[in-house]
Amino acid sequence: MKYYLVAGEASGDLHGANLIKALKELDGQAEFRFFGGDLMQAQGGTLVKHYADMAFMGFVEVILNLNTVLKNLKKCKRDIASFHPDVLILIDFPGFNLKIAEFAKTNGLLVCYYISPKVWAWNQKRVLKIKKIVDHLFCILPFEVDFYKSWGMDIDYVGNPLLDAVDAFKADANFLTNNNLTGKKVIALLPGSRKQEISRLLPEMLGITDDFPDYQFVIAGAPSFNLAYYKQYLNDKDIPVIFDATYDVLAIARAAVVASGTATLETALFNVPQVVVYKGNALTIAIGRLLIKIKFISLVNLIMNTAVVKELIQQDCTKEGITRELDKLLNDQNYRKKILDGYNTLHEKMGSPGASEKTAKLIVKYALKQQGPA
Repeated sequence: MKYYLVAGEASGDLHGANLIKALKELDGQAEFRFFGGDLMQAQGGTLVKHYADMAFMGFVEVILNLNTVLKNLKKCKRDIASFHPDVLILIDFPGFNLKIAEFAKTNGLLVCYYISPKVWAWNQKRVLKIKKIVDHLFCILPFEVDFYKSWGMDIDYVGNPLLDAVDAFKADANFLTNNNLTGKKVIALLPGSRKQEISRLLPEMLGITDDFPDYQFVIAGAPSFNLAYYKQYLNDKDIPVIFDATYDVLAIARAAVVASGTATLETALFNVPQVVVYKGNALTIAIGRLLIKIKFISLVNLIMNTAVVKELIQQDCTKEGITRELDKLLNDQNYRKKILDGYNTLHEKMGSPGASEKTAKLIVKYALKQQGPA
């Protein structure tokens, strides 16, 4: 069969790559075409558009880049129509992908949505639209099943694909030596994968480094940027930027400062105590606080429905705030233990690996059913 996937950010590229791998094991003659990234491309198929040209985060940022967004939508629709896949697989990225779903449904394509839109956070009535334009929805957060059921929608819970990625990870035994990290304990800095995140968060993160001289800070570089981009923020500080090795960095980290997003859950799955940070456009934040009806921004706290890790948002995201929290993570043993105990419960809630395989099997089953008897 022919599969078209649309992922618009780094996390979607990771999950899309694992899903392509699982689909290929079930469908050896499969053809793949996609909007995605390097990881998906490494699994085979045709990369039409890289997510680095798509990932705009926030109400204001989308408006400022609206012309680019509209061009990307037009290109995606045109390419899908030309390829005419047996299945369209949309991965998260709801602002873009729900418009693609509407187009695909109008054109009679089977629409599968992997990693459901977080409609429980704001404007919940969007579920009614999703019911009309999405044939099969696969969710990865345990509480989403009851949420969608309350709106009369049956979905497939497949577990979380991050468990697959972490389970498949094999640590590089020479990582410390190869990156000259053998002297001090490591603190990981994960400033995000989007330009706007990095530009706002990395300066605050770097501001704390002189306060912890006994530790080695390491920046986990996003694959869509190069070293020169990060150097503009370093101001000659001797802090390594290591690309394509975030899990290796987390595997050796004593603590981490992490941009809100998928990385917060990855950090927890590696049992690294963390402080979650976020700073956005002031107007975007103001609009968000009016519209978004959730208590937390980090996936760890959302899944647990309690404050397992500290969140420093907007005006609280400062050098002083990060320094205070990191000091507690490193030196207050009772505080560390409380976080790690929370992680243990999180592991139990998340379940076992296998999301990619479960999702692939369901997609193939639904596609074959749609085609009917040969």
